[in-house]
Amino acid sequence: MRKLIIAIDGPSGAGKGTIARSIAQALGYRHIDTGAMYRAVAWKALRDGLSFENEPAVAAVAATADIQVEGGVVAIDGADVTTAIRTPEIDRAATSVARLPRVRLELVARQRAMAGEGGVVMEGRDIGTVVFPQADVKIYLDASAEERARRRVNDPAHTGGRVGQAAVAQAIADRDRSDSTRAVSPLMVADDAIRIDTTSMSIDEVVSRVLEIVRAAHLSS
Repeated sequence: MRKLIIAIDGPSGAGKGTIARSIAQALGYRHIDTGAMYRAVAWKALRDGLSFENEPAVAAVAATADIQVEGGVVAIDGADVTTAIRTPEIDRAATSVARLPRVRLELVARQRAMAGEGGVVMEGRDIGTVVFPQADVKIYLDASAEERARRRVNDPAHTGGRVGQAAVAQAIADRDRSDSTRAVSPLMVADDAIRIDTTSMSIDEVVSRVLEIVRAAHLSS
């Protein structure tokens, strides 16, 4: 059976990571979190004292750094940053990095190479529109702003419960605005993506729905 490229897009807190990991595990596919790549670049740029106004320098990090996003571990140039990149500071930094066209150019090229011959579940904000516009399956996950903020504030990987929901809601709204209005690869729903509102759905329900879509894609391929 041909291995597919599955694109899962959506805004912060919609459940992309949880669902993408579950789908990859169910299918025996690779899971690639592209957002973690931008976060890793932002982390290294901050550590190296680079200004996000210096696009060539930040793009050089994206082009040359050894970035690993496999098995739930995120590393850059040998440093395990799995936990370090899930902070409000890196949230803001990654938003700035993601707006740099040259950084996106470098990381998109890497993401396409990582997908190889398929058998991958790739999550992000521009997978179905830019990275893989010909993906076999395109899913756009969404949820109400209130629900996304509730999930994020209860996710220790991001806040550890140390940030109030109002602050998280504002941060998510700011990220949504930035992602949707950036000049390069803005967050949007691909014309042929299947949109799933996860607001009132359990994780198992969302996973089952996505697997149904994947099975249908297999049958039609």
